[in-house]
Amino acid sequence: MLPYMRVSNMLLQTLREAPGDAEAVSHRLLARAGYLRRLSSGVYSYLPLGLRAARRIETVLRDELDGIGAQELSMPALHPEDLWEASGRAQAMDEILLRVESRGGKFLLGPTHEEVVTALVDGEIDSYRDLPQLVYQIQTKFRDEARPRFGLLRTREFVMKDAYSFDADPEGMRETYKRFYDAYCRIFDRCDLPYTPVEALAGAIGGDVNHEFMVPSPIGEDHFASCEMCGYAANLEAAEAGEPRKPTAGAPEELVAHHTPDAPGIDLVVEHFSERGLTADRMLKCIAAVDTSGEPVALLVPGDRQVRLEGGLRPFEDEDFTAHPDLVKGYIGPMGLQEHGVRVVADPLVRAGGPWVTGANEFEHHVTGATLDRDFTVDEWRSIATVAPGDPCPRCEGALDIVQAVEAGHTFQLGTVYSAGTPGATYVDADGNEQVCWMGCYGIGVGRLMAVVAETHHDEDGLVWPAAVAPYAVHLLSLGAGRNEEVAAAAEELYEQLRHAGVDVLYDDRDVSPGVKFADADLLGMPTQLIVGGKGLARGVVERKLRASGQRDELPLGEAVAELSV
Repeated sequence: MLPYMRVSNMLLQTLREAPGDAEAVSHRLLARAGYLRRLSSGVYSYLPLGLRAARRIETVLRDELDGIGAQELSMPALHPEDLWEASGRAQAMDEILLRVESRGGKFLLGPTHEEVVTALVDGEIDSYRDLPQLVYQIQTKFRDEARPRFGLLRTREFVMKDAYSFDADPEGMRETYKRFYDAYCRIFDRCDLPYTPVEALAGAIGGDVNHEFMVPSPIGEDHFASCEMCGYAANLEAAEAGEPRKPTAGAPEELVAHHTPDAPGIDLVVEHFSERGLTADRMLKCIAAVDTSGEPVALLVPGDRQVRLEGGLRPFEDEDFTAHPDLVKGYIGPMGLQEHGVRVVADPLVRAGGPWVTGANEFEHHVTGATLDRDFTVDEWRSIATVAPGDPCPRCEGALDIVQAVEAGHTFQLGTVYSAGTPGATYVDADGNEQVCWMGCYGIGVGRLMAVVAETHHDEDGLVWPAAVAPYAVHLLSLGAGRNEEVAAAAEELYEQLRHAGVDVLYDDRDVSPGVKFADADLLGMPTQLIVGGKGLARGVVERKLRASGQRDELPLGEAVAELSV
């Protein structure tokens, strides 16, 4: 039998107005419905309904991960700082780390657990016979976000399901990764989310292949490119476009230098040449970067695109410009760069366009009429420009669309990034040789997922929870019970019968007006509302309302429990 839960004794206060700092729909509704309260920027308390919704999400996570053989464990949130120093991430993730100094030494509050789980598993496995190992935890994480916002979508303290896999070889890692990938699809299916797995870059986590599970949202801080024709999808950092199908080159022009004072950027140059009708897409952006060997590289894209830095490239810093005076900051052009030891890499869009307006490699000067193969040459063609709507798909004849979205989960093939380093994770193979493990990691933020579901499932009246996430399956309302003993008795009996039948039911037994109860029921968003009132009781029925569709019908009082416990 399920425990009692009556609105009259619940820690629950619904709000007519959302807090002033609530920008996202999910934040506004979760606050108004009494699911959460803000303690400080990026730090929230979960009230009973919010915690119950989070626990429901955790049940979905455990069901699917247990189903692929993953084992739940719990690791400390307090990490020795030297563990992160050894892996190099104390520096790489310095901006978001929350550090703690104690009598026991220097620690940090874990934002993720790759170092800890690697050290833990290494101490528990000896042989290839011990692999694979799949483990996960649901635990609080900490990140010093510079701009916490959108309620539970970007916080400083949050609960995450983080999972890790250890295999003997890359083939095993890829097979395990597919098991987690499929489990993630089932998780988001059960949460009734319109998700798209997209190819992504690994960032500070490391590794090679990884996917973000993206949910379209008007408040999303991410974007991904997608092709409806073939299903290609990648976030903007990783997305590539196919070869331009139609050249956009204009009539030939002479190469002419122009004095462009105080115009070191695209927008300022466009303004300077406003009488010519210059637009950003007719400019050639030249970004100076340094490759993994320390050599300078010039990256060329049209002026209306951003450069995707990849392959270990990093942008020039002030000391790099000092060391390479031929690359004039703010006024770089591609002409003659190879003579100064600069390799030129260009996006295929450069080949399709021109003549270009670009830097003249002279302070406060630009040129017009720069033409490929006449005034400058390219050493390597590579897709390095960010994609835009309508760009050709790199895999088929379709066109790319750009979708604004929220990341609901992320999976990584880590390879040996952590296992081959410090602290490392090794095993002895069948020939007696020591080998490193091949790892994967897989994250879903519980609160973030709740917020994503709320963003997707709501209407003008409030939340509309899918069955798998809803704190309660049924919201029972008694109308006028304080004035009608028969209604009070029938509602109490129905409440007890539902509990005994194993139906999660929230009973609104308050002595308030029907309007208040209906408004709160819609705001709280349980999938089914069951209404006991005097008129219906006189006919031996109760009213049922399906929150998602608004559809109403009546159930015979004696059959309601059987109908709802199916």
